[in-house]
Amino acid sequence: MSITDEKKYLTDKYATAERMTASDLRMITALLRSPEGCPWDREQTHESVRENFIEETYEVIEAIDNRDPVLMCEELGDVLLQVMFHARMEEEHGGFSLDDVYDGICRKLILRHPHVFGDTTVSGTAQVLDNWDAIKQRSKSQTTATEALESVARSLPALMRAEKLLGRAKKAGYLDAALPDAGDDSLGARLMRLVLEARESGTDAEHELYDECDRMTERVRAAEQKAEQ
Repeated sequence: MSITDEKKYLTDKYATAERMTASDLRMITALLRSPEGCPWDREQTHESVRENFIEETYEVIEAIDNRDPVLMCEELGDVLLQVMFHARMEEEHGGFSLDDVYDGICRKLILRHPHVFGDTTVSGTAQVLDNWDAIKQRSKSQTTATEALESVARSLPALMRAEKLLGRAKKAGYLDAALPDAGDDSLGARLMRLVLEARESGTDAEHELYDECDRMTERVRAAEQKAEQ
């Protein structure tokens, strides 16, 4: 199908309100990146739209927190566009394609669910998670506690990263070694101890701080309303 035919196919389908599919989105993404497409889309790189990916992901999280399925559907579409956009950029330069992305995640799910796709038996969720972690470490050739900690993405928000690092250090038997020295009173050390305190008590530190931010906004709103009276 020529570029002209693809454009006509897509605009006709849009005009008739016929349901569009993943294949259509893939075609649109390729068209936008083509010489006959959009100048802005053609100029983008992985790095230039990095922040867009983060922003779209957080908007999905907000829709989930607000229990808004209509908004969640829209925001998931924006995240899906980011996935296709990055895959398209790679494909243009002879890298991986979207089919490689599909292949990789399908194989990962089959490999990490031996109790579904193999002969492994599990007693419950805890064993499923233990198996997942063990298979992940083997597939990534992680043989030490340090390698397990280093595999936690440094780009995560610091609070989330701290929680994951503490969890992996504890699971590996190195929690005491991982903690700041008792005499370290730096802000970072104190924050890490607070994250550990929340974790040990079964409290989600991220959600606690998230809720406190909302309460802060409400306190300012109340103060403003009082000042206007």
